[in-house]
Amino acid sequence: NLDEPPNSRLFVVTSRSITEDELRESFSVYGDIHGVWVVKDKQTKESKGIAYVKFAKSSQACLAMEEMHGRVLVEGTKPVKVFIAQSRSSTRHRDVEDEELTRIFVMIPKSFSEEDLKDTFKEYGDIEYCVIIKNKSTGESKGLGYVRYYKPSQAAIAIENCDKTYRAILAEPRTKAPVTEDYSGGTSRGDYSGGGGGGSDSSNQYAFPMADHGNYPAIDYRSSVDFTCCLMMSTRAALSQEQVFALFDLIPGMEYCELQRDAYGMNKGHALIRYANLGSSFYAREKLNGFEYPPGNRLSVNFVDDGEDRSSKSFPISPMLRIQTDVNLPPLKKLAPPDSKAKERLFVVFSPSPLPPDVLEDVFCRYGSLIEVHLVPGRKVGYMKYSEKQCADDAMAALHGQVVNGVKMKVMLADPPREESHKRPRNF
Repeated sequence: NLDEPPNSRLFVVTSRSITEDELRESFSVYGDIHGVWVVKDKQTKESKGIAYVKFAKSSQACLAMEEMHGRVLVEGTKPVKVFIAQSRSSTRHRDVEDEELTRIFVMIPKSFSEEDLKDTFKEYGDIEYCVIIKNKSTGESKGLGYVRYYKPSQAAIAIENCDKTYRAILAEPRTKAPVTEDYSGGTSRGDYSGGGGGGSDSSNQYAFPMADHGNYPAIDYRSSVDFTCCLMMSTRAALSQEQVFALFDLIPGMEYCELQRDAYGMNKGHALIRYANLGSSFYAREKLNGFEYPPGNRLSVNFVDDGEDRSSKSFPISPMLRIQTDVNLPPLKKLAPPDSKAKERLFVVFSPSPLPPDVLEDVFCRYGSLIEVHLVPGRKVGYMKYSEKQCADDAMAALHGQVVNGVKMKVMLADPPREESHKRPRNF
């Protein structure tokens, strides 16, 4: 079974000249390999430039992904891209920054504190945070918890090696429930939907006075120039990602929450939060701006631009807030002529969702010679076409891993376009 154990098979994008033996030699240093398959064209039998590598353990595959992604296997070939291969339980290939691979769900004694949980699992790797699921009425532990590691290999090692009584598994991804702007159902997201349930109970340790969901204020959006779905929270106290997430997730409709950090990983005292609709973001700001958490620390919560065009809905956006990012962007530059020859293309992966094309054009044109922006329909990826290679390199160096309007971007060199087929075209 290629999916057993889970997440033990890699999907590798490489040069067409790379052989199975070269892949096996390069990846075998990370563990026992059960198989290597290079995908070949059925007609020509030539490599398509993609391959699969199956390891004996999930931790071995995750470590290989972390170490090999972006490396050059053979001099003169392009760097490889390495992902956890799609399985029957997953709809996509997953990469080294995927949260689903770093968060585990465990069953623990009800007497455990968060410190006990951390002490138990820290031997397997650096822990970003721990959470214990509590009963919202009594505040008592439900005997369930989550541990978030910094690397997928650390989470995999913990699952493989921890005491079996903890029944450790990868946590289910955080799910989103449909939210309507009238909040008639009052449905909030199940933040920590894991193997044992528990829902969002843990977030109630950050509870504050809430109005009934059926009585959300009516808002005249058309008169609100600066209303957007994105909020920026500022705090003087050191809050964790989990604390901020739990606090803002009390408002139904939260889609994204990220604590901003500097280049050294230090908390900058800001967090970017995005909701599914304007009603949720408005209510969150009304309730949380000026709220003291922890006591004595007053939070500042304000709207920031989410990059959406609401002109057709009469929701004007302040031009001064069009782009929110920590990147020191250069001044705007003119686009290259549409008929310019593309000398370099960038491949961009967006999380959690793509930015609008006009915002992307605004950001990527600042490095010069941008020809056009293309988003792949139905996917969270796009291409930036440049007429000068140096401009593309500058954009990639400046924007890779950065957050713009609440969206994290991974910027890489795109594969060269496939050569034109010499097959006779079909006549329909």
